[in-house]
This record gives sequence, structure tokens and C-alpha cells, in this order.
Amino acid sequence: MELIKSKTFKNLAKAYAGECMAQARYKFIEYGARMNGYKNIASLVDEVVYQEFNHSRMFYSFIQTASDKEIANIDISSGYPFKEKWDLLENLRIAAEDEKNEAEKIYPEYARVAEEEGFKDIAGLFRNIIQVENCHKMLFTQLYTQMKNGTLYKKDKPVKWKCGDCGYEATSKTAFKTCPLCQAKQGSIMLKIEDEN
Repeated sequence: MELIKSKTFKNLAKAYAGECMAQARYKFIEYGARMNGYKNIASLVDEVVYQEFNHSRMFYSFIQTASDKEIANIDISSGYPFKEKWDLLENLRIAAEDEKNEAEKIYPEYARVAEEEGFKDIAGLFRNIIQVENCHKMLFTQLYTQMKNGTLYKKDKPVKWKCGDCGYEATSKTAFKTCPLCQAKQGSIMLKIEDEN
């Protein structure tokens, strides 16, 4: 089967569009975090934005292999979320939900179709991206939970807190509100994100 005539081709286009939109939605979250003084949340989300860009780049690269000629248009019909508002906490929850949907429903189905149509390398791409989307879900879930529960800068046991601006470190249950070295605000302190395992 030719890629350009396959369902996998349309799924690549939908995945490309979805990853491009995720980049924009997560840029809104990054902007909201920065505007609210959470520099390190903004930095973590900005890393996700770059990873989503790379996912879209990989999907786009496969789309381009489908034809030696210019692909003028790919007609696709698909639903994309427009749930975010200008509320940082709620947007973190929504981002985790969206990543879960990609990892558990959308990309497994796209991988199955690609495998059935004989595009093993594309099926592998979808499966590899599922792993990353699960990591994104975990990050957004932890940021949401810690922010909601007031544990971004407060832990049950002493941990090492590090200023992201100057590198100053201190060990305690609660992070310093202002860095004693450079006077950066608490939002500059590097956050503790744990593995789910």
C-alpha cells in the first residue's frame, strides 16, 4: 500500500496538527506560569513545548516521504481540544488529561492502523511517542497536584532546594521564599518531580 493512499497518512496529518496545537496550548501555560512568578514551572513546560515541536517535526517528515511532489493539502477531519482558559492550575490539569488521551487512546490506535497497513516504522514512531506523552502526563499531573495541595515548595522530609538563577542550595522541608544569595523569588527554585514508579 502506498503511504499517501493509506489511513496512516491521514493519521500522520492529524497527529502533526495535534502536536502543533499542543505546542501553542502549552505555550499559553508556560506564559501563565511566567506571569504568575513560577519561572521553573515555565521552564519545565517550555521543555515540553520543544518536545511537542519535535513530535510534529517527525510526523511532518513522514508525511513528506509520501510523495516526490508537493503535497498541496491534506483534508482531515478530527477533533482537537479547546478547553484551556487563563487559569494556570486548571490548565495543568487539562494538559495532563490531554496527554493521557494521546497516550492511551489516540496514538495506540494510530500505531495499530500503521502496523496493519504495513508501516512498521511509523507504528514504531507512534509507540515511542506514547512513552513520552506518558511522561508529559506525569509532569503535568505532579505540577497540578503539588500546586493544588501547596506542596510545590513544601515537602514531608528535608530535600535539597536549588535556586535556578544562581545555583544556591539549601536543605530543608520548605523552600526559601527569597534566595539568600541572589534575591530571586521562590518561583525560581527548581522543583522536585518524582517518578511514579
